[in-house]
Amino acid sequence: MNDTISKEKVFNHPIEKVWDAISKAEEISAWFIKADFKAEQGYNYTFTSEPNEKGCTTISGEVKNANPYVLIYTWIVADTKVETTVSWTLESVEGGTKLHLEHSGISNYSGETAIAMFESFNGGWDNCISELSSYLKNLINAG
Repeated sequence: MNDTISKEKVFNHPIEKVWDAISKAEEISAWFIKADFKAEQGYNYTFTSEPNEKGCTTISGEVKNANPYVLIYTWIVADTKVETTVSWTLESVEGGTKLHLEHSGISNYSGETAIAMFESFNGGWDNCISELSSYLKNLINAG
């Protein structure tokens, strides 16, 4: 089984704007999920989804690295106690910012659950990057 999801996207926005969108609680909450988050090594964060027919989902973990343009944190979905790792790396490129996202350690889930979580996370990160793109476009157009 593939253990790591990897996504890349180039945004035509300055690196500082993309960094703020992925590292500041109020911005994460605007485009992704309600966040109690600080991009500080050792910070224990919580993401809480909006309630739906399945209730709400809580994701928690610890920020492992938060150097400008590299953000790494553990990712524990509520009630699973399974730890995976999410890393965001930003790079200035001509005309904007290249984002590289990795979600690794998915094989820490057992058996069929690992396959189901991989599929869920993979689609979720596609949606996430799409929402980030829309958020950045609206942010730039509003400013």
